[in-house]
Amino acid sequence: METGEEVMIITGTRKGIGKYLAEYYISKGYTVFGCSRGEPTIKLDAYEHFCLDVADEPAVAKMVRSIYKKRKRIDVLINNAGAASMNHVLLTPLSSVEAMFRTNVYGTFLFSREVAKCMANNKHGRIVNLVTIAIPLKLEGESVYVASKSAVERFTQVLAKELASFNITCNSVGPTPVSTDLIRSVPEEKIQKILDSLMIKRLGTFEDISNVIDFFIAKSSAYITGQTIYLGGG
Repeated sequence: METGEEVMIITGTRKGIGKYLAEYYISKGYTVFGCSRGEPTIKLDAYEHFCLDVADEPAVAKMVRSIYKKRKRIDVLINNAGAASMNHVLLTPLSSVEAMFRTNVYGTFLFSREVAKCMANNKHGRIVNLVTIAIPLKLEGESVYVASKSAVERFTQVLAKELASFNITCNSVGPTPVSTDLIRSVPEEKIQKILDSLMIKRLGTFEDISNVIDFFIAKSSAYITGQTIYLGGG
């Protein structure tokens, strides 16, 4: 496998934003390790895939340790894997709540903890967590999704304090709706209502997201941590 020197882990790389980010950062010279519950859809030399649930503690620990053992470094972690359910609170079953918190919160926590152990050894690292524009917009019908992503945002801010002495920065990016499988089942009028709430009234793009991540992981951004950038002017 041809590999770049710098190593990146991205969760949820089977499709959508995660797949784009994996291919994008491979094109930028990174070796990317990704994961999802399903089989990989990326066939590139500088990519290796793990099939796992991000909330499976032993599986996450095994993946991260195997990467670090092989490469002796992990430079960037992007916690992209996410679950959403757009239901009014009165119509939201507990199973949906559990599923969203397992993926969005538990998964982000587990990967951050395990990768941070490796980064701390090398006294260097960048962690970027994906949240959502739904937090500042306080979107109706997304109370549990917003709660789970709000937990990720606050976790990121405290994590930034806890890891600063190891030269590890932790930031988050809050995308607007992007044309992925996550929003295809959402009624068009609901998406339009979200866009009408933004200063820039359009769907986000994959490039909008990678632009912010590029900023957070740049060597020149070593003094930037504990921050959230929301897209679209929400």
